[in-house]
Parts: sequence; C-alpha cells; structure tokens
Amino acid sequence: MRRPVARKAKQAPPELPSPEQLIEFIKDSPGKVGKREIARAFNITGNDRIALKRLLKTLEKDGKLKRSGRVMAKAGELPAITVLEITGRDRDGELVATPAEWDEDTADAPPKILIVAQAARGTRDESQPAAVGDRVLAKLEASKDPQFPYHARIIRKLAGRNARVLGIFRHAKGQGARIVPVDKKARGELQVQPGHENSAQPGELVSVEVMRGRGHGLASARVKERLGDITSQRNISLIAIEHHGIPSEFPARVFAETDALNLFSPANRTDLRHIPLLTVDPPDARDHDDAVWAEPDDDPKNEGGVNVIVAIADVATYVRPGTALDHEARIRGNSVYFPDRVVPMLPERISNDLCSLREGEERPCIACFMTFDRNGTKRK
Repeated sequence: MRRPVARKAKQAPPELPSPEQLIEFIKDSPGKVGKREIARAFNITGNDRIALKRLLKTLEKDGKLKRSGRVMAKAGELPAITVLEITGRDRDGELVATPAEWDEDTADAPPKILIVAQAARGTRDESQPAAVGDRVLAKLEASKDPQFPYHARIIRKLAGRNARVLGIFRHAKGQGARIVPVDKKARGELQVQPGHENSAQPGELVSVEVMRGRGHGLASARVKERLGDITSQRNISLIAIEHHGIPSEFPARVFAETDALNLFSPANRTDLRHIPLLTVDPPDARDHDDAVWAEPDDDPKNEGGVNVIVAIADVATYVRPGTALDHEARIRGNSVYFPDRVVPMLPERISNDLCSLREGEERPCIACFMTFDRNGTKRK
C-alpha cells in the first residue's frame, strides 16, 4: 500500500498594501522609491506586481502621488533624491535652486531650495563648485525655514550645456592667459588654453565658455565674446546681472511655448474699444502695461466727481499655471531695469507684443472702474 505523500501547504500570497500604507512608506523612505523598492518592502512578486502598478497609477491619477521618472513621491512633496536647477543666490551668497520638474497641475510655486555648502569631490568637472544655471542631483532634507522649505546637499553635477561666465582677461606670468570672474562669489580663476583667447586683450571684459573635461587644477575656458572696457554702461549692467545671478536667458522650452501661443479671443470679455484709454508709460517704453481714462461724473449727488478706468495688461491670458512660462516667471519674480536695458520676466513676444497695450491694437486687459468725489476720495 502506497503511503500518501504529504504536500506542503501553499502560503497565501501577501496582500497588496493599502493606499495609506503606500503613501506612508514613500513619505518615510530616506532614498529613491520606485515600484521595485515598494515590491521588495512589501514582498510583492509575480502577477501581484501588475496589481501594484495599477494601484500606483490610480494614486497618481487621484493626485495622491506624483512621479518623477521612475521615482514616486507623496503629492506636494519632493523625492528625497531629485534633480535641481540652480537659479540664483540668497543674500548670504548661498546657492538657491528649484526642482527641475514640478507638478504642472499645482497652482503653488515651485519651492525654493537652499544648497548646503560642502566639499566637492569627483572628476574635475564635478569638483568645480556648482554655479547658477547648473543642474545637480541632490539629497533633500525638510527644513523649518519658511523661505526655504528644503535644504539640499549636492550628490553630483549633471551634464548639460557648458556654463557661460563673465570675467576679466589677464596674462599670468609664466602661466598663460587667465580669466578673473566678475562674480566675487566664484571660487578661483579660469585657465585659457592657447588658441582659445579669441584675440582678447588684458583688462577686457570677456564672455567665456567653461570647458568640460577631466583632470586637475583650474577649469579651462574658451573666450566666446570680447565685450571691451569694463567701465562702459553696457558692461556695468552685464557685471551687475552676473554678480546678482539674474537669469538673462530663457530656456528653450519657454520659447517653444511662447511661439505656440494663439491670439486671445474677445468672447466673454467686456468690450472697452470705444473708450479712449491712454497708456501712462513714457514715449520710449517698449512695453505698455497700464492705461487710464477719466471723465466727469454726471451723477448730481457727486458734483465735481470723476469716473476713472485703470486697465492693466492681462498677462494670465497667455501665462497659464503650471506651464514652463509660469515656472520661469515665478523664478524671476519681476523684470529688472538698468539704464541701458531691461531683463524681462517674460519673453519679448509677450511683454512687448501680446501683452503690450499698443495704440490702435486689440489687447486683453483687466480693468478697474472707480468713482471719486471732488476731493479725490474714492466712493466706489
């Protein structure tokens, strides 16, 4: 008689974590969290991984999670390891960054992140201090600082376009040509290799491209443009822009969005084209932001009073929340005016054309209707 063979009882497959458990796990994890890390943590295997993938997509669709590549994070929060774009410096000279990617469905501005100073390491390109315009991979820590809700430590600089730097061209005895950056916060000079001087003369302000490569010692640079006397008004403005880390070039994605903009539709707007509004900008202004109109109030109860309309360009018609245009405008905050130039908050097609209240041209605006009494007190 054959004895029955005992069979091992099949273990019940582990249940999928609840949405609350998933969110809590992602929030508390110190490193990158993707589907693989979640599956390992909750012992999810085989076909159950497909169910996990569906659950994560549902949470993302419901706005409870957000994805950056393969990394997941709780909605409204950043992953512990993420890519940042360095956008400027604070008043103490420390680097400030914003996320390279930000949730386009949120109306909140991308958070400002303070870069914590640390010793650099790695290849020569990585060992050079990070600068405005660089993209970096960084580890984030939550901060109680209301201005900088996150502090970050740079893990490494990421490849990108070669950085541009303004500096003074000089010859170092026995050491060849050097560039002294005009930004006093920059650490060290740049070496100009023979053949990359572009005929620059000692004492000239030059724009240089920082070369990428491996090695030790000073970073190399190539002179791209000779700008001349550092005391000219033009160059004083350029030095101020460089020193204060003012973004002066728009990313390609911003120009792409700008080029794709369509003219506004007058539907569902109050028509003010019959009212002779006057712009209040100086004659040489390139962008006309404000216009006014006034007439005596014919209300017998407001003798000597006036009716006033103040109209401003409706920029929100073209700059929608979550777009690259919106992201860049939040980083810049405002236009910066110099005696010889303006560094605009928005590309010229918007600031000088689509949202400029030009004479005889139709433009979207936001208008305020007011009534004042004879003493200038606003009645309504």
